[in-house]
Amino acid sequence: MALYAAKRAGRDRCAGEYARAVRLRVGETASRTVRITDEHIELFARLTGDRNPIHHDEEFARRSRFGGRIAQGGVVTGILDAIGASELPGCVLIEQTLRYLAPVRPGDSITGEIEVLALREDRPTARLGVRVTREDGTRAVEGEATVLIDATLPPDAGTSGRSGASRSGHRSTGAT
Repeated sequence: MALYAAKRAGRDRCAGEYARAVRLRVGETASRTVRITDEHIELFARLTGDRNPIHHDEEFARRSRFGGRIAQGGVVTGILDAIGASELPGCVLIEQTLRYLAPVRPGDSITGEIEVLALREDRPTARLGVRVTREDGTRAVEGEATVLIDATLPPDAGTSGRSGASRSGHRSTGAT
């Protein structure tokens, strides 16, 4: 128990240093865009067993409130995981609250975005705003996430593999 407390104290003390080393700042954003394909939907179904006909059966889906097939929620929000993995190396998702606002269909291009809302100096965590927007400007998903920063990693861990995502030091005005 004492060893755990000592290790935890070390991580807590280093969390702010790690956040600075990977240049995380409140207001900073990162984004990634992907086109959702039938293959994404099928691979997710194979992985999870989600064979809801709203995702796979065009005739069934056409009669639904959505008027056609839609991607599983996990396919849509998976882009947020990809951004986190490439931009926040060593961070682990510990909490997430999402609101699904609009469907995403096969063929839609979506952009996921994360924004650093807060960094805790007393704990190795960061609070993030998360959103997924369709190419037509419609917000499909929005919410918040909390990540645990693994301060035991070297400050430059994972920073060389940041292809595919873009980062911005943009300071949010609070308007969305």
